[in-house]
Amino acid sequence: MVRLVLVLGDQLSEAIAALRQADPARDIVVMAEVMGEAGYIPHHPKKIALIFAAMRKFAARLEGQGWTVAYTRLDDAQSSGTIAGELLRRAEEFGADEAIATQPGEWRVIAELDAVPLTLRQLPDDRFVATQAEFAAWAKGRKQLRMEWFYRDMRRKTGLLMEGDQPAGGQWNFDQENRKPPPQGIDYKGPMRFTPDETVTGVLALVGARFADNFGSLDDFWFATDQGQARQHLAHWVRHGLPRFGDYQDAMMSGERFLYHAIVGLYLNIGLLEPMEVCQAVEDAWKSGDVPINAAEGFIRQIIGWREYVRGIYFLEGPEYTSRNLLKHKRDLPGLYWGGATRMRCMAQAVGQTREEAYAHHIQRLMVTGNFALLAGVDPAQVHGWYLAVYADAFEWVEAPNTIGMSQYADGGVVASKPYISSGNYINKMSDYCKDCAYQVKDKTGPDACPFNLLYWHFLDRHRGRFANNPRMANMYRTWDRMAEDKRETVLADAGAFLARLDAGEAV
Repeated sequence: MVRLVLVLGDQLSEAIAALRQADPARDIVVMAEVMGEAGYIPHHPKKIALIFAAMRKFAARLEGQGWTVAYTRLDDAQSSGTIAGELLRRAEEFGADEAIATQPGEWRVIAELDAVPLTLRQLPDDRFVATQAEFAAWAKGRKQLRMEWFYRDMRRKTGLLMEGDQPAGGQWNFDQENRKPPPQGIDYKGPMRFTPDETVTGVLALVGARFADNFGSLDDFWFATDQGQARQHLAHWVRHGLPRFGDYQDAMMSGERFLYHAIVGLYLNIGLLEPMEVCQAVEDAWKSGDVPINAAEGFIRQIIGWREYVRGIYFLEGPEYTSRNLLKHKRDLPGLYWGGATRMRCMAQAVGQTREEAYAHHIQRLMVTGNFALLAGVDPAQVHGWYLAVYADAFEWVEAPNTIGMSQYADGGVVASKPYISSGNYINKMSDYCKDCAYQVKDKTGPDACPFNLLYWHFLDRHRGRFANNPRMANMYRTWDRMAEDKRETVLADAGAFLARLDAGEAV
């Protein structure tokens, strides 16, 4: 009897469980570009193009290995438009009544597959260091699920950067060495760029025609779209970018969109690279003496620490996680997130880069766009939708805990021990954005005051009942309380006026 093997657009690896359990002599691989996935949220066109191009190349790779692949293109007139619909259509076409799939990374798609009227087994996605069961066991009984402790267990499990049972270098992380402000210049030319081939060019034409109204530019598409290219990109970065990655991973610079960042998340998250493959390449560079330990450890922590941790949180917390809104923030996402005019140079830089590249690094996301949304009281569900839409590496299992938890504190502290908020001082320290801004980062009140300065105190004041007793925020409230009453009133009035202009759709 014929059996279907579903392969999704973020599972482009022969190592996925469904392919490992399948038999190319009798099973049919089903892959489909469908509007149900491309259009359920207004994805950046470059994100859609990356996934479709990589899917087409992976399908061709499987066919070259002897698999039969039933592939649906987006413009296929017979397409049902959904993953479930394509499974049923192919089941009828091939006379199949059974299917297997690797578990999707989104509760929405898991539920869709659960409802398909076929015998369909969803196999665990074991492309990660920690299984869902391992994470749940680690989390059981803990009052706080802090990433640092989980990360140390992952170091022990993998042996990465370990010397026996002790961390290499005598400490588990080197954060203090990885927070340098921007340097005078960058001597790394950025990620490896790939000229679109015939497959990619065809996808770009399709995406350009179908998603022209989506936020984001398709111009200068340079992403890797197959495993070989992704590995070339990784090797290029390890050699040229990794040595200084640690020092400047939190820095932000005008005109330098990538600094020393790896830009491997998008390839990891669709299956073109494997997490241990990436980490071992970084560890090997450290062992060879080519990179300092703060760079190697800082990167490896992002992969086997943070990436594994947020996946664990997503599946542990369940399908309702994305609807959490502990702080009851209700403001609509401002138009400046979709390219509307703004006088805030940091926001213009981060959003403009996002529009062009479908990429911004973690500090731009957390401490610029995320920080502003949290301080302004934007509905976290709308913030979540924006991040999921605009970044090429954004899939819900990784994006939601970063946004709902880390960025917006909407989960009430499951991920973060306090809200990640700052005034303009942090952005000024870690970037060159403030020097040419229409606002003055040193001004605390008045028409030219940096909005982050005003909104920072406004946030603390309106949420005092929740955070005043948080030991990590006590100094903030002591500083606020030492201000003269008339100054506090002025700060709150100026912040309120700013938010009123924001709500009115003015260019703030």
